[in-house]
Amino acid sequence: MANNSTDEPIPEELDSDAAEESSDDRQSQSDAPEEAKGQSKVEEGQADAADSGAQDDTSEELTKAKDQLLRTVAEMENVRRRAQRDVENAHKFAVEKLLSDLLPVVDSLEKAEEAAKTTDNADSMAEGISLSLKLFVSTLEKSGIAIVDPLGEPFDPQLHEAMAMVPNPDAEPNSVMDVMQRGYTLNGRLVRAAKVVVVKGE
Repeated sequence: MANNSTDEPIPEELDSDAAEESSDDRQSQSDAPEEAKGQSKVEEGQADAADSGAQDDTSEELTKAKDQLLRTVAEMENVRRRAQRDVENAHKFAVEKLLSDLLPVVDSLEKAEEAAKTTDNADSMAEGISLSLKLFVSTLEKSGIAIVDPLGEPFDPQLHEAMAMVPNPDAEPNSVMDVMQRGYTLNGRLVRAAKVVVVKGE
């Protein structure tokens, strides 16, 4: 009985096919890491783009927040200044109503002084009234009150009230030739205009 040999030579075609399959397998294995690297780079690019977009959004939000903060600070500063100005005005003009009530007293004292000067043997009365009037006016001046007595001055409609206009060749036209009632200001603000007679222009 003949023995079958196990060492028969393998055909060259089979060796070639096997080699090609082995080469393809190695190529496939070699390409796999390259594809993975390419995919990784794409993912990294997408991540970078997302991060860049997020940074842009954050920067825009920060800019808006900064602008809003600056607007709020400016508004608060304006409110503070207005409040400070209101307080200052309240301090300056708190006695304005009191002043209006006291002015008739001054007027009465002035009239009494004039009447006393025209009465016989009334010098002492006139002197006493004059001292009282001076003391009273001095007290008003300490509170920021100033007298408007524009005799001989140009007529000023902001401070004077013209009661009459009369011709006078010896005086400047549009000047005050007589003060019927003196005016008063409080810290520069007019409380009562002076009532005057104005020289009529030609």
